[in-house]
Amino acid sequence: MWSNSSDRNERDTSETEPLLPALPGPRYVEAEGNNGRMAEVGVSQAVLVEPHSDTGRKLPQYIAALSATLGALAAGSMLGWSSPVILKITQDNSTDYNFSISESQGDWVSSLINLGAAAVCFPIGLIMDILGRKKTMLFLTLPFTIGWLLITFASNVGMLMTGRFITGIAGGAFCVTAPAYTSEIAQDSIRGTLGSFFQLMVTVGILFAYAVGSYTSVFVFNILCTLIPIVFAVTFFFMPESPNFLVVKGRHDEARDSLIRLRGRNYDVDSELTSLQTKAEESKNNPISFGSAITKKTALKAVMICYALMLFQQLSGINAVIFNTSKIFKSAGAAIEPAIATIIIGVIQVVATFASSVVVDKLGRRILLLFSALVMCICSTALGVYFFLQDTHGSDSSIVTALSWLPLVSLSLFIIAFSIGFGPIPWMMAGELCLIDIKAFVSSTAGTLNWLLSFTVTSTFNSLNNSIGSGQVFWLFAGIMVVGFIFIFFIIPETKGKSVDEIQLMLGAEPQTVHTEEKK
Repeated sequence: MWSNSSDRNERDTSETEPLLPALPGPRYVEAEGNNGRMAEVGVSQAVLVEPHSDTGRKLPQYIAALSATLGALAAGSMLGWSSPVILKITQDNSTDYNFSISESQGDWVSSLINLGAAAVCFPIGLIMDILGRKKTMLFLTLPFTIGWLLITFASNVGMLMTGRFITGIAGGAFCVTAPAYTSEIAQDSIRGTLGSFFQLMVTVGILFAYAVGSYTSVFVFNILCTLIPIVFAVTFFFMPESPNFLVVKGRHDEARDSLIRLRGRNYDVDSELTSLQTKAEESKNNPISFGSAITKKTALKAVMICYALMLFQQLSGINAVIFNTSKIFKSAGAAIEPAIATIIIGVIQVVATFASSVVVDKLGRRILLLFSALVMCICSTALGVYFFLQDTHGSDSSIVTALSWLPLVSLSLFIIAFSIGFGPIPWMMAGELCLIDIKAFVSSTAGTLNWLLSFTVTSTFNSLNNSIGSGQVFWLFAGIMVVGFIFIFFIIPETKGKSVDEIQLMLGAEPQTVHTEEKK
């Protein structure tokens, strides 16, 4: 997910009730060490090796995913709001609100969405398992609308902050529910593409905020932002519910209808429905405690990967790069207004994120993450060198002047690399690596971690920059990307086109053979 100069993006994920004493889910045998000691009951090898059907219509799945991620467009506009607005409303001669807003208050107005999102990420996983993915997302239209109305008609700073906090709650909830919905409606062959739609729509929302917010009044901009979640609700109302959720709830006829709408009538709906029902029945008949589920070797590895990717994403230096956008453009001798420079960056990110959505199911997640980490490391190092030389020798020195092209090129490549890999992929990994019995917990807590890291980074960046120097800050981020590259290379498996069962095998689980005689 991506971040603007004051805010940071968001999260992906999730599925089932994480805190119940007995949680259902597919069961696997784990090999521990060389002794091959087995734990837990497994599914049959026949299920794991059975060929995956990839027939059926894809267009309805694309339409449903795009409709769901209109909520991400609303979240993106929320994230991008502060970049054009805060500068306007904190000026002494501002008339956008009938009350004054200091710079420190403006920082809080910008950052409060992070806290709102962090607060909701965990409980929303429970709520969407009770109400369903579709109903939960439709319900989120209410806090989104209320938050924007408070922002639009605020009569004091407290009202403005409350509106931002409430919209942060709605945006953070969308970051959990929308990726969960898209991962559950998608066939394996397009799961990555549909999963990347969320990040793509977030970047479109941010670009919308940059472009429209810079050239309209704050009031008009707020009204337009208020309309986005309403448009989402009207559009998404006609989409089907997740078949996985319907099967888990025992609503098999509705699940069949949902699959027909998503795959078409010529698709073998009964085969997929039977597979979902079999897994749900196994989960119901063989419940395991949450403690047992989360402490399995495969689960611990999945949790480590999900949390680490969120950590590397937030500590990649994206905020430092965006914070210095205007400075970088100026250093490169580009006579471009700050608003135009920001819009250019937004366009670059949208294009790069779209490119990622096209290739993620062809090239795979792992190669894109490795490419992203490597290029971001190189770009951060280059930016660090430039700013270090600028601080040491002065901006007018010959060596700095000779390298005036370096920051602009590094900035553009950094944004492209982030948008292709570390922007979208961490949000889809929890949905792919985790079984249903821990997915909601891992997705929600990973989202919470991401938002809290975002708040921490955005609130401490300026002081860190002043204490050790801007060049050293970029080198610090470059070092973190080196660690990230090594982690991805040795730890993260490739999940492209893999089913849930195949991914568990890659994490270290072993299927237990269920003999035909036992089935009889």
